[in-house]
Amino acid sequence: MVLSSVAGVTSPVTATPPPLDQQNPVKEISKEEVATIMSTEQYVRQYFSDIPIMIEIAKCESQFRQLDDNGDIHRGSIDPEDVGVMQINEHYQLQTAEKENYDIYTLEGNTAYARELYEKQGTTPWNSSKACWSKYQTNDNNDVAVNTAGK
Repeated sequence: MVLSSVAGVTSPVTATPPPLDQQNPVKEISKEEVATIMSTEQYVRQYFSDIPIMIEIAKCESQFRQLDDNGDIHRGSIDPEDVGVMQINEHYQLQTAEKENYDIYTLEGNTAYARELYEKQGTTPWNSSKACWSKYQTNDNNDVAVNTAGK
C-alpha cells in the first residue's frame, strides 16, 4: 500500500521493521531452564514433602492455585480475604506475616508463612476446609499423611 498520495508526499512511504531484538518480546529459554520451572502444585508437593497433610490442604483450599487465570492473586470464593495457594486470610494473618517478612502474595511467602502457622497451630487455621482434607490423618511425627477414607 502506498500512502504517499493521501499524505501529499510524492515519494512512496515504506515501513521499516523494528530492530530484530524488538520483533519478538518473548524471551526464549533453554530446555534446561524449562526443566527447572515447576507448576504451583509441583512446588507445593516438594515444599511440603515433609508435611503431606499441607499438600492435601493446598489441594482442598485452592486446587494448587497461587494466581488466577488472569494473573491476579487467587482469592477464596467464600472469603475473598483468603489469598494464594494456602488461602492465608488477610484479616487475621497479613499484619503478622508482614511483621515477620513474609509476602503472602508470592508462592514462596504464602507457603513459608503457612509452614510457620502449621508449626505453631497445626491444621487449625484451615479448619474451614477440614471436611475436604480430614480423610487424611498425620501420624504423631507429622511426617506421613494416610488416607483413612473407607476405614
